[in-house]
Amino acid sequence: MINVGLIGFGLSGKYLQAPFFQTNPNFNLKSIVTSQEIPKHLFPETQRVDTYETLLEDTSIHLISICSPSNTHFEYAKKCLEAGKNILIEKPITAHLHEAEELFRLAEALNLKICVFQNRRFDSDFMTVKSVIESGVLGEIISYEAHFDRYKPILNAKKWKEVVAPANGILYDLGSHLIDQSIYLFGKPNKVFGEVFTQRAGSEIDDAFDIILDYGKLRVTLKSSLMVKDQGPKYVINGTLGTYTKYGLDIQEDHLVAGLWPNQAGFGFEPKAMDGSVKTNINGVEISGKVETKGGNWGHLFDNLADVITNNAEPIIKPEQILEQINIIEKIKKAEN
Repeated sequence: MINVGLIGFGLSGKYLQAPFFQTNPNFNLKSIVTSQEIPKHLFPETQRVDTYETLLEDTSIHLISICSPSNTHFEYAKKCLEAGKNILIEKPITAHLHEAEELFRLAEALNLKICVFQNRRFDSDFMTVKSVIESGVLGEIISYEAHFDRYKPILNAKKWKEVVAPANGILYDLGSHLIDQSIYLFGKPNKVFGEVFTQRAGSEIDDAFDIILDYGKLRVTLKSSLMVKDQGPKYVINGTLGTYTKYGLDIQEDHLVAGLWPNQAGFGFEPKAMDGSVKTNINGVEISGKVETKGGNWGHLFDNLADVITNNAEPIIKPEQILEQINIIEKIKKAEN
């Protein structure tokens, strides 16, 4: 069993990770660094500690998950590795490519594992998108458009998220997910074009972006804004034979915040009304209809992480993919300046 120490008990630590550690038999959530009281009815054996140094000094801990503010990721990750701990790190891994490269080099030298929490690879909608593309029902893919829009005109109550700082802003926050999904599907792009905006009143950071990834014949468009009241499709994929369109956002976060856990019935399954639609031509026959959405399951990330640590298995989330993600983000940020 892998003993886990968790740094941070906000949205990511408390809702998006801790329930998966608690319900996965490969892990034992031993300690959480937080000023909050840990709900003992949910985590009866988990202890609260005051500092992350306590986790570093605990020789029984094999894995530390870093869910602290983004600008602490590099410092904390490096110290965890130097203390001999494997790490799971909330995205973005770091603000800068050279920092991410240093962490992966250090982990390799120490025979330790780094996994970045790219949980959105295991969203219901994205897993369905991947399945539709791989089925060939759309033919050769020529355009892929993905949105991650929200309507949040009021500045975040967590003030650290709203200040100009390394790894802050929507490009690092939501952009890291959309870019990661594109790299997972299509690999490294030939060219990158991007622009970030500030749209909310009083905002000091970027809160919207448009990105184009050039793959030759295939054009990938990624868009996000915090000022979209009436949201359009999440995904629109066009191929030489047809189109797949999907509205709505994966429901796992809503389930977790509402108290539905990964080991409970119905977790990760969205209402049937949210199924995407396909229009295509197969052997001269025009076909249109609904595509059943797969159940979302971030648990796949945790299963793979346990296998990587215990059995040195192949990681689903590969270092070269994460490095390319940060490379793309840096290119867009540099173009902005």
